[in-house]
Amino acid sequence: MKKTNWVLTLSFFVLFLFLSACGSTNDGAGDDDDVESGNETDTMEQENRSVEPIDVTLKNSDGDNVGTAELEGVDEGVKMTLDATHLPPGTHAIHFHETGSCEAPDFKSAGDHFNPTEAEHGLENTEGPHAGDLPNIEVAEDGTVKDEIVADMVTLEKGEDNSLLDGDGTALVIHADEDDNKSQPAGDAGDRIVCGEIAE
Repeated sequence: MKKTNWVLTLSFFVLFLFLSACGSTNDGAGDDDDVESGNETDTMEQENRSVEPIDVTLKNSDGDNVGTAELEGVDEGVKMTLDATHLPPGTHAIHFHETGSCEAPDFKSAGDHFNPTEAEHGLENTEGPHAGDLPNIEVAEDGTVKDEIVADMVTLEKGEDNSLLDGDGTALVIHADEDDNKSQPAGDAGDRIVCGEIAE
């Protein structure tokens, strides 16, 4: 009888070890599934942050260098740090345009606003905005502006539809007037007075 009890005890112990081992294996498989099914958006954000910041040289219609804009990939999109001088004081529109070409004096070579989703223009437009639409900037009385804007509809990751680094590049353009954030096609923002080509 004692021998039978000992055999049963040993059998239960072996069964317990087997079930524990199976549970550990299943737990590991679940972890792998979690890794493989990781959030695609998180991956894109990590790739965007991995791109080196880009310095954009800004020039006026006379071809003079009037400042820079640093573009950096962040979780929310692209952070632009603007530092410019010799601009007309007041409120001015600023946009990303669809082509990386800044031919003075009118900068029309930059094309229209960057708009891969074919939306309407304007941050206040229910059918918009363009991916390239940005908040207005304020230039001080001494002609300087320092501002930081996060553009949440664009990326620096190549290959994405909303990438500022597409085949022909893009451009950053400052306009003579402010953007009313609703008029088509460009917010009644006036002439293009400053342009910078965006490329690697």
